[in-house]
Amino acid sequence: MGSGSGHGAAAVAVALVSWLCFASAGVGAIGANWGTQTSHPLPPDTVVRMLKDNRFQKVKLFDAEEGTMNALKKSGLEVMVGIPNDMLLTMATNMKSAEKWVDTNVSSYLNDGVNIRYVAVGNEPFLETYNGSFLQTTYPAIRNIQSALIKAGLGNQVKVTCPLNADVYASPTTKPSDGDFRTDIHDLMIAIVKLLSDNGGAFTVNIYPFISLYIDPNFPMDYAFFEGASSPIVDGSITYTNMFDANHDTLIWALKKNGYGNLPVIVGEIGWPTDGDRNANPQMAQRFNQGFMTHIASGRGTPMRPGPVDAYLFSLIDEDEKSIQPGNFERHWGIFTYDGLPKYQLNFGTANSGGLVKAKGMKYLERKWCVLKPSVSLNNPNLADNVGYACSMADCTSLGYKTSCGMLNLGGNVSYAFNNYYQKNDQDDVACGFQGLATTTGQDPSTGTCRFGIMIEVDSAFSLRLQRLGSNFLLMLLLVLLQLCLSFS
Repeated sequence: MGSGSGHGAAAVAVALVSWLCFASAGVGAIGANWGTQTSHPLPPDTVVRMLKDNRFQKVKLFDAEEGTMNALKKSGLEVMVGIPNDMLLTMATNMKSAEKWVDTNVSSYLNDGVNIRYVAVGNEPFLETYNGSFLQTTYPAIRNIQSALIKAGLGNQVKVTCPLNADVYASPTTKPSDGDFRTDIHDLMIAIVKLLSDNGGAFTVNIYPFISLYIDPNFPMDYAFFEGASSPIVDGSITYTNMFDANHDTLIWALKKNGYGNLPVIVGEIGWPTDGDRNANPQMAQRFNQGFMTHIASGRGTPMRPGPVDAYLFSLIDEDEKSIQPGNFERHWGIFTYDGLPKYQLNFGTANSGGLVKAKGMKYLERKWCVLKPSVSLNNPNLADNVGYACSMADCTSLGYKTSCGMLNLGGNVSYAFNNYYQKNDQDDVACGFQGLATTTGQDPSTGTCRFGIMIEVDSAFSLRLQRLGSNFLLMLLLVLLQLCLSFS
């Protein structure tokens, strides 16, 4: 007992010294993005414990969902709550709605011990793929939320921001010093920047070297990472050997040129996916994220903005219901799997030098999988339609060229699709029918890097399928009651 206690005290002392060294270096706090576009979200309390176990100091949300916010009470985590793009019109055109949103989603939770520091108004609203849908509503929404925060007496405590994609600025020569805001939104960007600056807010930007590599196969791969580049960018007296520094400083130059060179900058999203593309795998994700963590842990910042870097890794957990319109990798940004398992090790340079800590208390459904019946011919005419249906309703983004399941033969691909659908539907027997083509097995079909998952138990996840079922049942009940009321009237 005495010996064990001594080792425990020593470990605590080492951890404390490590943390103090990290803090004294002036390093910005590291946060994580917590997205919930998944069929079986982990319980919010489990996720908050994961965040704390892994020494994250802050979390960025994409909404202000009640269960999530309740779990964050008295957690000590700094919180950035989000207002989705589909709410921008309401916030922009109705001041009372903005005031009500702040009262419900900021004031009340602050009073209950949620450490809200920022409200993120919209999420990458000026993406060119949105075709200008939010050009008219973003600025007035930010303005109204800011006014509502001031009216609620929170103007100094909670700041507004607007997470923007790095495509809102550019450099025609690739040199950061030639950077400026996109010409089609230049005046709008200056108006937003002025509003943020006047109210002590921050510019939030999402930077993704992976996307550059995904879009352009000739993009120099070493430039995406942090180990030096064979063809660096020379900008006057500064040499840029990684894309993050160059991209970040292109923004700093854009701000500086327009009179806002001192506006705080937050890196709202940065990360690397682990599947769904030939350049997306755990090895490359670990290389990038560890490189980034080591880079910012030095406290040096970037050439144009020395000092601490405030950043949120994207993302904490995989989301199997994200749109794959940008690419199949979209569902694989997590540093943890859907069930809270670390995909690789990551050292934050803080007290958690032991690496990532998995989610605690996870419970799984029975150890069984849905696979193609061995007796079924691969030439069966019904096979293609059934696989197509399974993939359209579940997630087959791990199938494809140089993905985690890219080595499977045709039968393996079919089994993977069937099983993913089966697990997503909580191992319902009906979900392993497929016109008699499938059967269940107790033998794990996983092979190599290809994991045939087992779904987590419904009581250890908020099954959206059951939520929807519950919503439909409630609607039917209300209709029955309405019918009864009408019959008695």
